[in-house]
Amino acid sequence: MNLNEYQQKANKTLAGNEHVLTNLTLGLASDSGLVVDRIKRYAFQGQDLEPDKLKDELGDVLWYLSQIALWADIPLDDVAKANLKTLAKKYPEAKL
Repeated sequence: MNLNEYQQKANKTLAGNEHVLTNLTLGLASDSGLVVDRIKRYAFQGQDLEPDKLKDELGDVLWYLSQIALWADIPLDDVAKANLKTLAKKYPEAKL
């Protein structure tokens, strides 16, 4: 599955049509915070990383990100390609 296919399939779970962008943005911030908190607890408090839980939280972040991009009519593959171009300029030694 590519990112665009994921984006379209994930969209089938998006509920509501009023204030959707606000809801998606708040969800992205909230779930990103959960990822940050899990890493913080691992790095500074000696807790287990729990990769399965981290994967679930990263999946939630991906869902929100994909739906924000879809709302703006931006294919997620285009986001990834543009980011790689930016990274290639920032890090030419990486030979992306």
